Amino acid sequence: MSDTRYIFGFHAVTAKVRHAPDAVKEVFISTARQDGRMRDLIRAVEAAGVKWVQMEPARLDGLAGGAARHQGVVARVLAQIPYRSLDDVLDTLSEPPLLLVLDGIQDPHNLGACLRVADAAGAHAVVAPRDRAVGLNATAIKVASGAADTVPYVTVTNLARSLREMKERDILTIGAAGEADKSMYALDQSGAVAWVLGAEGDGMRRLTRETVDVLASIPMHGTVESLNVSVASGVCLFEARRQRSARAG
Repeated sequence: MSDTRYIFGFHAVTAKVRHAPDAVKEVFISTARQDGRMRDLIRAVEAAGVKWVQMEPARLDGLAGGAARHQGVVARVLAQIPYRSLDDVLDTLSEPPLLLVLDGIQDPHNLGACLRVADAAGAHAVVAPRDRAVGLNATAIKVASGAADTVPYVTVTNLARSLREMKERDILTIGAAGEADKSMYALDQSGAVAWVLGAEGDGMRRLTRETVDVLASIPMHGTVESLNVSVASGVCLFEARRQRSARAG
């Protein structure tokens, strides 16, 4: 079983069945759910030719690792390759790269939400350090609501070196920092851009801050001092996408 893992929740399982049915080995469905949403999922699973079985809720809880919000559905899927080269992603693009770089995110809910935002904004990859970061676990995949299967998640051994390699490819690296004097809206983001965000509270690590091309802030007009990292990611990525669309006319 080492070549497989479990994912759970309607969004994560449905996305996997739709986008990569060959990677789904089996779907386990709670005997306690007979509602319309479950029937829709069963139809999708059957249409994809994927095996499904009913299971008592207690056993389903065990497969989901005790997760309380598996929503009555768990799937056993082929394990993803944990590392994918950023070059592999960049070399296939037909437009300037738009990347989200996450430095030291520890909360799987934040990672999953960032993946979901990245998908919505059309980012080409999410990049994170292999160490000192949460990693793409089952909780992050569930929160991502399918985006874990559509947005490449690239882990790197040395984030500062990867940022320098991005700059060698003429990708503008922008670090989000609340204390930065320059507003994000004052930057030209219509070309190749990598937005770099750190963990809530600590922010980017020192070496990361020193490596990016420029630091920029999100102007805040209320009383709060900062935004959740996924919200901040959305603000930054969608501004880059807006400028790119405006430039294209």
